[in-house]
Amino acid sequence: KLAEQHQLPRMVSIQNEFSLLCRLFEPELREVALVEQCGLLAWSPLCRGFLSGKYLGGARPKGSRLAIDPRPDKRSTPSCEAATAAYIDLAKNFEIDPCQMALAFVLSRDFVTSAIIGSTNIEQLTNNISATQLTLDDEVLKKIHEIRQQFPIPF
Repeated sequence: KLAEQHQLPRMVSIQNEFSLLCRLFEPELREVALVEQCGLLAWSPLCRGFLSGKYLGGARPKGSRLAIDPRPDKRSTPSCEAATAAYIDLAKNFEIDPCQMALAFVLSRDFVTSAIIGSTNIEQLTNNISATQLTLDDEVLKKIHEIRQQFPIPF
């Protein structure tokens, strides 16, 4: 409204955290984003790498984000660990790369304009970009919904 009144450019995007583990953007901000045509730039769609599964069981692989920056993380909870394991198992059951599944899910939401990824090497970058070619079928989406019902806000 202020942009219109003062002949300024209107906001065209919001940058919030959004992933399989952090879906707080839904439902209220989703509605605003759609009505106002102000898409989400999904920040941390792999949840600092948690959705790759590399931190399961407290692991901190050398060179990983959490090994480099070992500060406590809100995702280091039993509930988040269980939710992550469930998503990793789902991806494996459908023979999908877990990172690609997580990114494809985020990119499939009608309010998402783009996802901001943070790869630490070229292999991760190549793998993450490949997620743009993946369309999740209804059965995978149904299972994602079931996991979310079990772990609505895991951290």
